[in-house]
Amino acid sequence: MNRKLPYNPKLKERAKYLRNNSTLGEVLLWKELKGKQMMGFDFNRQKPIDNYIADFFCMKLRLVIEIDGASHNFQAEYDLKRQRNLEKLGLTVLRFTEKEVRRDMQNVLRSIAMWIEGKTPHPA
Repeated sequence: MNRKLPYNPKLKERAKYLRNNSTLGEVLLWKELKGKQMMGFDFNRQKPIDNYIADFFCMKLRLVIEIDGASHNFQAEYDLKRQRNLEKLGLTVLRFTEKEVRRDMQNVLRSIAMWIEGKTPHPA
């Protein structure tokens, strides 16, 4: 299932801005995901999908990874609506806090790897 996802072209400039102005947590996680370091899967960062911008996205896994920093503190309802809309597109959203990524990267990476292992077929 590798169908194209809708995206709002008006978000391209905002995504570029976010890539250039990442939080420390995003920078740290990107160092671990870029260059297919996560089990050989290709991730993009600040990827426009529908009317949203995903912090990290892997098309092959249809996986969105979100780092919830201070900007998410007072928008739980919006985040839930956003997540539901992404899930309607057949995507899975994994969420981590900025604090988790900064203080416990190994657990964050382990959680992502465990999710991938549970979703990908193993050779017989």
